Amino acid sequence: MKKNIGRTDRWIRIVLGVALLLFAWLGQGNLRWLGLIGIIPVVTALIGYCPLYALLKISTNKSDAK
Repeated sequence: MKKNIGRTDRWIRIVLGVALLLFAWLGQGNLRWLGLIGIIPVVTALIGYCPLYALLKISTNKSDAK
C-alpha cells in the first residue's frame, strides 16, 4: 500500500474523526451511533492510506509527486 494521504489531509481527518467519536460518546439518542463513523477517518489518517483515494487515483501526499 502506497501512502496517498498528505500531512494536512491527515490532520483534517484526525480532527474530524475525533469530533465524530466524541459525538458518539457524549451524544444522546439513536443518532449518536452515527458518530462511530469517526473511526474511518482516524484509521485512514494513522495508516496514511485511503482506499477511496486509491480507487479514484487521488493523492494528497506531496512526496508522491516527486
